[in-house]
Amino acid sequence: MGKVWKFGHDIDTDVIISARYLNQSEDEHLAQHCMEDGDITFAREVRRGDVLIAGKNFGCGSSREHAPIAIKASGVHAVVAESFARIFYRNALNIGLPILECAEAVAGSEPGDELEVDLISGAIKNVTRNKTFQAQPFPPFMQELIKAGGLIPYVQGRNQNA
Repeated sequence: MGKVWKFGHDIDTDVIISARYLNQSEDEHLAQHCMEDGDITFAREVRRGDVLIAGKNFGCGSSREHAPIAIKASGVHAVVAESFARIFYRNALNIGLPILECAEAVAGSEPGDELEVDLISGAIKNVTRNKTFQAQPFPPFMQELIKAGGLIPYVQGRNQNA
């Protein structure tokens, strides 16, 4: 269970992690500046297990992988949005950041609400408001990719088991 951090539509990768911080690529460095151009308190107050909620076209802008890395490194359990920019969607899966599309959960959640996100079933429960929403869960092989921590660890694990 985690606290909701809610953002609007068209949150671009420069809001997620500003280009001024891309002189280093360590996860911890990126996490320290995650979302600071959208909410200056986010990086300081986000806790492991919290959930980032957003409107349409989350992650638009540049193709940098630093954006989903910064979110994952900050401890966010999952990102739930109305929709994702195509390149962000792919980058998030490639690095193992759980993402779900569910407009109803976005509309039915407010900052500070407590959410439980079940990545296997796609169920999103707003504990604060006693409402449950349903996102389309990923197929089992994609769940394994996310569980492995992304595409590279997933492939490495499969090669070791072959």
